[in-house]
Order: sequence, then structure tokens, then C-alpha cells
Amino acid sequence: MDVRIKSEDRTLTICLCGDMDHHGARGLMEQLDRLLERELPSKTILDLGELSFMDSSGIAVILRAKRRMEALGGNLVVVNIPKQAARVLETAGLGRYIKLI
Repeated sequence: MDVRIKSEDRTLTICLCGDMDHHGARGLMEQLDRLLERELPSKTILDLGELSFMDSSGIAVILRAKRRMEALGGNLVVVNIPKQAARVLETAGLGRYIKLI
């Protein structure tokens, strides 16, 4: 999985590219933790527009990012969700807890 990052005015945009599966989820969570600690954003945008596949481990990644943002007093938004990933997130009911656009 490739990760592209843009930080501007306390908004952190993280673009995820490729497959988000159990093989890379742990490393991605650790990378997100480090980014959030370093940048201390008030808003984080997870852009899934270039994600080709996501399994249930993606739910854990997103929930962890949400918890980290709440601890920082900020919010998380997930945008550009591909159809396959949207089905995974909808099945888990994540839209009740996180803003999905």
C-alpha cells in the first residue's frame, strides 16, 4: 500500500493507494499514529479514492484513526470511497460513527 500525505493549516490529508488488507493494516496503523502525533491536526481526511481493495482490517484502521483524532480533540472524515470499500464500511455500520463522503 502506498500512502501520500499533505498537511496544511492543521488539516492532514492521507491518500491511501492500493490494497488495504490484513498484511499492511498493522504497519498502516503505526504509520498513522506517528503522523497524528507529529502533525497534531484538528482535522484528518482519509482519501480512499485510489484504494483498489479493502477488507475488514480497513475498518480497524479507520476506527483507530478516529479514536486518535478524538484524543486530539479533532475529527476524521473519510472521502472518495470506492464501491467495494463502501460495502465493507456500510456492512459494519461505520457511517453511524464516522463521516463518510
